[in-house]
Amino acid sequence: MRAEALDSEAEAHGAVFATTHWSVVLAAGERNTPQSAAALEALCRTYWFPIYQYIRRWGYGPEDAQDLTQEFFVRLLRQNSIGRADRERGRFRSFLLGALKHLLADEKAKVEAKKRGGGQSLLSWEQVGAEDRLRAEPMDQLSPDRVFDRRWAITVLEQATQRLRAEYDASDRKPMFEELKCHVTGDDAASSYARAAARLGLSESAVKSAIYRLRQRYHALVREEVAQTVTNPQDLEDEIGYLMSLFSAPDATG
Repeated sequence: MRAEALDSEAEAHGAVFATTHWSVVLAAGERNTPQSAAALEALCRTYWFPIYQYIRRWGYGPEDAQDLTQEFFVRLLRQNSIGRADRERGRFRSFLLGALKHLLADEKAKVEAKKRGGGQSLLSWEQVGAEDRLRAEPMDQLSPDRVFDRRWAITVLEQATQRLRAEYDASDRKPMFEELKCHVTGDDAASSYARAAARLGLSESAVKSAIYRLRQRYHALVREEVAQTVTNPQDLEDEIGYLMSLFSAPDATG
């Protein structure tokens, strides 16, 4: 999926940014309103895995990484971290990574792991299957920062796919989504259109149109997901371009 393809599916910038989660959080600043707290917690629940993977990449074991991830979010949600956010950079991804590096630097001076997070838990490790997900990740030589960004980008795409699936399910088009989902990113062979048409009981032309609409909606949802993590239209364009570049750049030590 290319950044220019996403651009073609943009909603009006004003409409997108009226409900952007990260901009809502930043606008609240030190006031820490219930709305901003809820928006921040929703973002944290979405992007917990890049945090966990980053900590594990630095050599922490599963239990320590779980404790540190919980503590990270407790600090973020309970302390005035947002008031110190860099509004000029405007990216939730950059803010989280900076805050995470600060936490890990402080970790050397910390005491008993059992006290981390004050007993508060945002995540249930049994439910999220952190280590199972980590084992499924490819082994590479990327730096922890590069791994964090790659996993962030993948999470954006996963969120968009989940929303797209939910929309098709809600409109009683689940069979169509399941049949055509492999075409959503454009990595498909035209010869498979005929097979999909036969299975769905549609003409090949109708299947091509359905795939086109599926891709268009997917691109729009990806754009909406990224918009939730930045503060203005220019940041949105730059962030989309950067995240998409992570899938084409060589897997070097970034």
